[in-house]
Amino acid sequence: MEEFKKRSAADGDKEIVFSKAIKAGKRIYYLDVKKNRKEDMYISITESKKIVQGEGEGATFSFEKHKIFLYREDFSKFAKAMGEAMSYIV
Repeated sequence: MEEFKKRSAADGDKEIVFSKAIKAGKRIYYLDVKKNRKEDMYISITESKKIVQGEGEGATFSFEKHKIFLYREDFSKFAKAMGEAMSYIV
């Protein structure tokens, strides 16, 4: 899992200034800190799941992705709720 800076062509004007990948079985979670045109930073959370169709040599695969955008003004509320949810499970 690496930290890095890069410009993302797929996101157009959104610059990735920090990224962390978490591999979890068939899923990979990406936590990206991005900057928009106004230099405001936010977190993009992406879940990428590998989908396999068919079997053997004829099998094909694709990736299903889901994204959440978390903005600075919501960080403390989100962190508090996430902590409560995780404490409930653990």
